Amino acid sequence: MEHMTIQDILAATGGTLLCGDASMPINRLSTDSRDVGPHTLFVPIVGERVNAHKFVESALKDGGASLTQEHEQAEGPHPIIKVPDTLKAMQQIASFYRNKMSLPIIGITGSVGKTTTREMIAHVLKGKYRVFETVGNQNSQVGVPLTLDRLTSRDQIGVLEMGMSEPGQITILGDIIRPNAAVVTNVGVSHIEQMGSRDNICREKLDIQNGLPENSVLYLNGDNDMIRKHIGYVTHPYEFFGFSEDCSYRAEGTEEIHGQTHFTFVHENMKEPVILNVLGDHNVSNALAAIALGLAYEVPMETIKRQLATFSGQRQNILKIHGYTVIDDAYNASPDSMKAGLKILSDYKDSGRKIAVLSDMLELGPDSPDYHREVGEFLGTADITDLYITGTLSKKYAEAAQKKNLSLKTKWFSSNDELISYLKDYLKENDVVLIKASNGMKLYEVAKALE
Repeated sequence: MEHMTIQDILAATGGTLLCGDASMPINRLSTDSRDVGPHTLFVPIVGERVNAHKFVESALKDGGASLTQEHEQAEGPHPIIKVPDTLKAMQQIASFYRNKMSLPIIGITGSVGKTTTREMIAHVLKGKYRVFETVGNQNSQVGVPLTLDRLTSRDQIGVLEMGMSEPGQITILGDIIRPNAAVVTNVGVSHIEQMGSRDNICREKLDIQNGLPENSVLYLNGDNDMIRKHIGYVTHPYEFFGFSEDCSYRAEGTEEIHGQTHFTFVHENMKEPVILNVLGDHNVSNALAAIALGLAYEVPMETIKRQLATFSGQRQNILKIHGYTVIDDAYNASPDSMKAGLKILSDYKDSGRKIAVLSDMLELGPDSPDYHREVGEFLGTADITDLYITGTLSKKYAEAAQKKNLSLKTKWFSSNDELISYLKDYLKENDVVLIKASNGMKLYEVAKALE
């Protein structure tokens, strides 16, 4: 943070200074009491398991300041500010700080693909601008304020993820970020346990429009059924990107050539060949959003194409190991992203076996078995030879897939170690292996063991 003082914190939160100097500069926020130094503002969050107010005293041992919602009185040289709610106060501080900055910010939300889309858009914009973007996966009610804490006056444009798990959270983040343009990548079933239905998830995602200026544009995935269903909910100008004929930003002729994705980008009278170093139709869709935002912010098309050609991303890691290929996508999973990963495996051009190594998709609510069966049915119609699984719900993959493909070889493993041992003996040259599951299933252990 730049040019912020305790007095600014008081103005942002309406809090009361219990002790300390109101002129003290503040250059950083922290929710970790072990990471507080001079000019750091400690924000003690009251969590489900830990109330961080018990760390206020130890947090200030090296200087700094602290918010509190529990102390009524305090003494000492270090500023302590009483507020009604420390989390809300941190969000107010982030909003106050964002309001001091004039740079445009692009907000991105969606059930699947927001991280890759954010990375692609940022990579495209870096062809022309100094870009500020989400740090790691800090896209939550706590993470977004901690991300904005790093914003500087040198940054020229921002690209920030906006995540949610409960109703109303996208509107809160929109009020903090105040995006100048927004992207909704898609609407799936992530967090359906908390949200109740895909319709509710869709309306929540579309609430990203609440933070937009009146005539700012919302960029929407035109291939998503729920976005189409609820398009009447949109009150701002919008543009579709996707494969559908009526999309303003469209892809045609998609094909995989030597591990790259080639397609023709179509927009109005423009037709441009584009090459991506990542695979899958879902990444073409992400690239369309990146092109749309690049053009909106006057990045030349040749620069956009050059930037996309050098984009590698972080989530989908394709490794050549001992003559076989590993597609490491073990970070997270939902029905949509599972199908996207399986399609990449099915379409991958190599002469060996195509092996899906999968585990459970988590947090899908009471209909979770049905979602696993749905993925299994898709797998059973794909060009995949083997299915190896861990977990409990993943057995639904095998049951549904084998009904569609009797020749599919399947095996369940009781642990990752057992699976690793089997794969190390089984894999051979020219095989292609997809590793994918929710992060909690720790299939990244399998990917790491195969390296």
